[in-house]
Amino acid sequence: MVKLTAGEGQIDSAMPLSQNSTIQQAAVQYGVLQQQDAVQPDTLQQTAIMTVYLAYAEEAQRQHYLTLQVSYGTTLYEALGQAGWLTQFEGLARWCEEVTDIVTPTAKRWHVGVYAQKQPLSYLLQPFDRIEVYRSLNADPMSQRKSKSRG
Repeated sequence: MVKLTAGEGQIDSAMPLSQNSTIQQAAVQYGVLQQQDAVQPDTLQQTAIMTVYLAYAEEAQRQHYLTLQVSYGTTLYEALGQAGWLTQFEGLARWCEEVTDIVTPTAKRWHVGVYAQKQPLSYLLQPFDRIEVYRSLNADPMSQRKSKSRG
């Protein structure tokens, strides 16, 4: 089994053929994998593991970051559970229970996303996705700017 390494995370390149060629092309493009080291389809094993990242700024001064190995087909909700964040952050767990069946995220009410794009809890993760947990803002940013400009 060949491991692709990018930054602090790793991905096992044993995955379905369509995903494998896409990941390998990206890895070669970004210099993570040399072209001659790319795995041929007939040598792949079926243990598909990928790396995802989690980020949560609980407060301005209290931030949490985690690198997590998950299986292909893992949803955003399952990754939060595997990371232990549904037990560590009770408010997040309660919110997830409330919105578990919602397919289309609502703007002001949504607390999770991938790369600053709000996603449903059923979103299937991709290799190297960055799961972000958003906190509610204390004040509207536009109101804060206006009050600062008034001085």
